[in-house]
Amino acid sequence: MTASKTNERPGTRATLRGFPMSASKARVVLNIVRGEDVNTAREILAGTTREAADVIGKVLASAVANAVNNDAMLVEELYISAAFADEGITMKRFSPRARGRAGKIFKRSTHITVIVSRMDEERLERMRSARSEQAAASRSRRVASSRRRADQTASLNKREAAHEAQAELDAAAEIEANNAALEATETDVVANDASDAEPDETAVVSISDYDDETPAPEVGDENNETVSEDTTEETN
Repeated sequence: MTASKTNERPGTRATLRGFPMSASKARVVLNIVRGEDVNTAREILAGTTREAADVIGKVLASAVANAVNNDAMLVEELYISAAFADEGITMKRFSPRARGRAGKIFKRSTHITVIVSRMDEERLERMRSARSEQAAASRSRRVASSRRRADQTASLNKREAAHEAQAELDAAAEIEANNAALEATETDVVANDASDAEPDETAVVSISDYDDETPAPEVGDENNETVSEDTTEETN
């Protein structure tokens, strides 16, 4: 049984002709996405670093747009039924070499074709069930993540409340300690003032003793000095 020709394969197609790239480079990327559904093929092409991936992504988008607009198909039901790259025109150029020789340069081109078709019912059912399971798993992961974040937030709020309560208690204790120190200082000041107001008996006694022990100057001494002066004068 012979396979159908490329121009007779069923489905909606898009073709890019004469792109300046070798067909072998384009075939490497086409072999990866062939047979995949459209969404998976887009993800694969987005993660591929080869230059042909961008070009094939544009051709795939054109084929999907043709299927949606011209054939009234749904994007979720499409897959790449065929993808191939044919050799285009090869331009020959020459570069000068030593001793009058010339080096050949082949500038190749390629024709890229992507065909999308609707998946059969069995494959659609498998894909829908897989998507539903994936959605349920994603939902459960989101719920678990939200609960975990809520628990973390609640524990953080409890710790913050405990820290605030402890800070208030420390502040109250510090205020009480400051008040007690202030009261003690005021009591000491009042006691010092009272002690300064009382008379110092020791000082009074010492002053009185000093007054009693120190003899006051007598009048007789002055008279003696006068008498001595008079005696001296009489002697002379």
